[in-house]
Amino acid sequence: MSASRQYFKIDRDKLRAAIRKTGKDNVFQMLIDAIDLLPPAKLHQIVEKHFDVKQLRPDDKKGTTLSLLKTVGTFDKASRAGDYYESFAVNSKNSQEESTGTTAWIAEYLRLLDLCVKKAGKADPTEVRQAFDILFGLLDRIDECQDDIIFFADEGGAWQVGVHWEKVLPPWFKVLSASADPDEYAQRITGLLKKHYHYGSAKMLAVAMELANPSQKQALSNRKAIS
Repeated sequence: MSASRQYFKIDRDKLRAAIRKTGKDNVFQMLIDAIDLLPPAKLHQIVEKHFDVKQLRPDDKKGTTLSLLKTVGTFDKASRAGDYYESFAVNSKNSQEESTGTTAWIAEYLRLLDLCVKKAGKADPTEVRQAFDILFGLLDRIDECQDDIIFFADEGGAWQVGVHWEKVLPPWFKVLSASADPDEYAQRITGLLKKHYHYGSAKMLAVAMELANPSQKQALSNRKAIS
């Protein structure tokens, strides 16, 4: 356990009460997180109550874990193929609701983005950067409305995915700095902030400056001056 992180005992009855009051998207996200955190025996104990565990065995008998880039690539392919797209007839009573497919996509998207954050600084920066870029590209496609990736009952967009940009961007800046030339570094950062996090752009640009090498800092400074 990290000395810098403090854990508190949780009252399980209070947690159950809190879960009853939260939205299904939060409950779904908790479930997705639990899948990664539970040890195999505990996971099996829970899953067997609801599914045929024989159908959930790994396809690869060796249990080989896919790389980050392959995992994100598989998700990207499924997203663009419409595997998560699930619509419903919209009326005045359900216009604020999400389909199960949309809830599932957002939960998996945020899980993979969090995985990229964790891998930054530990794995090959070029691979982590590619994984980040694939996930950011999906947000662009949602806003462009070119693919039926997820369904929004009301007018929607990538902002509804709920990315925690202040957590995600600094690790991305690090892997981007390690592999991008100065102009690319500046263009990618200013472009993403304009599309997805204009509100916090000033703060994030300052962080990007700190993590850049001298040439990248100059390019970012020049682009800020003309934008």
